[in-house]
Amino acid sequence: MTGGVPGSLVGGLVPDPCGGTVTTPTGRPSPRLFGRGSWPEVSRVAEILRTETVGGALLVGAAVIALVWANSPWSGIYTGLAGLTVGPVALHLDLTLAEWAADGLLAIFFFVAGLELKREFVAGDLRDPRRAALPVAAAVGGMAAPAVIYVALNAGAGAGALAGWAVPTATDIAFALAVLAVIATHLPSALRTFLLTLAVVDDLLAITIIAVFYTDSLQLVPLALALLPLGLFTVLVQRRVRSWWLLLPLAAVTWALVHASGVHATVAGVLLGFAVPVLRRADGPGPGLAEHFEHRFRPISAGFAVPVFAFFAAGVSVSGSGGLGSSLTDSVTLGVVIALLVGKPIGVLGATWTVQRFTRATLDEGLSWWDVLGLALLAGIGFTVSLLIGELAFGAGTERDDHVKIGVLAGSLLSALLATVVLRIRNRYYRRIRAAEELDTDADGVPDVYQTDPDRG
Repeated sequence: MTGGVPGSLVGGLVPDPCGGTVTTPTGRPSPRLFGRGSWPEVSRVAEILRTETVGGALLVGAAVIALVWANSPWSGIYTGLAGLTVGPVALHLDLTLAEWAADGLLAIFFFVAGLELKREFVAGDLRDPRRAALPVAAAVGGMAAPAVIYVALNAGAGAGALAGWAVPTATDIAFALAVLAVIATHLPSALRTFLLTLAVVDDLLAITIIAVFYTDSLQLVPLALALLPLGLFTVLVQRRVRSWWLLLPLAAVTWALVHASGVHATVAGVLLGFAVPVLRRADGPGPGLAEHFEHRFRPISAGFAVPVFAFFAAGVSVSGSGGLGSSLTDSVTLGVVIALLVGKPIGVLGATWTVQRFTRATLDEGLSWWDVLGLALLAGIGFTVSLLIGELAFGAGTERDDHVKIGVLAGSLLSALLATVVLRIRNRYYRRIRAAEELDTDADGVPDVYQTDPDRG
């Protein structure tokens, strides 16, 4: 009797949800959670992590500058800069700089997220549904639990407080990876890959929430017209056309029409990312087009688009809106803080435990549930998308929006501090293991641990 274990997990060597197989001493198969994965995927993720870590440092720096400026005697200059309107009125694109950052620059961020998500499920280690099960389940759990906690704390608050239910559901991958790079330099690559994939799926779910729940009015004509440049863009990239003077205007027109339709313009970025093919032609040299675009646009996204958005979004005056004490007693602020600090870890850890119980899996050798807890706490770092949803839910510059910003900043900081405590302790353990693995590396540059198991590439 196998109970709730799927048939594919019964008998023989069983692939685990995140790479690797193992047979127990009794001869019965036991899938492993957080296996190493393949060396090409580990190498690719390491490159992404380096870019996102630098971007995370820039993001934090931009947010600190905005906070200091917004609470300085020159706060009026900051407010005036954020509210400066530029753009053609005739095309309804006369937006403030803050709106250009939220609607325009974040479209680049979501374009890269779309590329990454498609590549993960087409050519990455997660193309196997059993490997994808764990990070997808963790992402869903990590969004559901915070939303439930926020709603429970704001059920009787009234005055539209429930509109912010989605604020604490998003994880900021750049911010989280920047913290991870500082506090846990020797964390196993499988855990880093898990956090990265969780955040990518999290981004997709977040943009779906934005499109479905935060579209006030839908204009069907512009939305239908957007399909024309999007379709032409798709045809060109499917033919492996890379000419920026052809693709960039089509992407800009698609973005403008989606913006005019009432759907948040960042949705256009995801759709354009999904249109790009991942696999290169059989006889074609070099990387696939999606990987080519990632190399081009990820530095722009992480190094410019997201930090500029953070600069305009994080500048909240803690002395305004009734003062810091008043904001910390508001149910919206408390809901965001508690949902990020408690809800995210509960959701991620609970979903991971559920997958483990359902598949009767065991953690990969040497790993501990403390590692999973540390990553779950890191997932509570919500920033970019959380601030964006706060603006959509309550309106940019409103009192409630300011309270959301304070809640996001406080919840993210507390999550980062708790994750630091947990992961710094584990980092000492993995430093010794990593040192041994690096000594056991052949002339080909591939550690032997990735060559001994054929399932790991």
